[in-house]
Amino acid sequence: MRNLIAAVLYTALAVTANTGTASAEDIAALRDGSMKKLAVHSAPRDVPAEVFDGPDGPVTLADLKGEVIVLNFWATWCAPCRKEMPALAELGEAFEGKGARVVTVATGRNPEGAVTRFLDEIGLSDMPVYRDPRQKLARNMGVLGLPVTVILNAEGREVARLTGDAEWNSDSARAIIAALVAEGS
Repeated sequence: MRNLIAAVLYTALAVTANTGTASAEDIAALRDGSMKKLAVHSAPRDVPAEVFDGPDGPVTLADLKGEVIVLNFWATWCAPCRKEMPALAELGEAFEGKGARVVTVATGRNPEGAVTRFLDEIGLSDMPVYRDPRQKLARNMGVLGLPVTVILNAEGREVARLTGDAEWNSDSARAIIAALVAEGS
């Protein structure tokens, strides 16, 4: 079964590499396992210009343009968030310097100390800390529960969204992000 999945993923990536673009159908075809929950939009959507706290000060989503962004909304009290955070970190490491980045945003009442403790407890103390304390970004992006992960293309527009936790370190997730990176190249 794993060889079949690998063959499907390879074929989809080859199509993307040959045409230079990944259509919504191409991306949707790469979904497997928990990634089947990923809703791929038929056309990219604009994102709000809200300011939120980054590791080096205020930031907007527009500041992150140029790379595919896996934007995860979470909270320190969220058990599924705790479960998926290591997988998100793995995905981020796999694409470091390769055109994609994972940005995890603690939304709501998550004091900086609580965020640091949370990350320390799960062994991710070196993860950059982004916070949306007033939930302005989350609210304006239609985040109603946690976790929610939104994928932005290199132009900074939303192309897909997943509600709930997922295996972001899976072959399927990596193939989806790789296809989006190839599209932006």
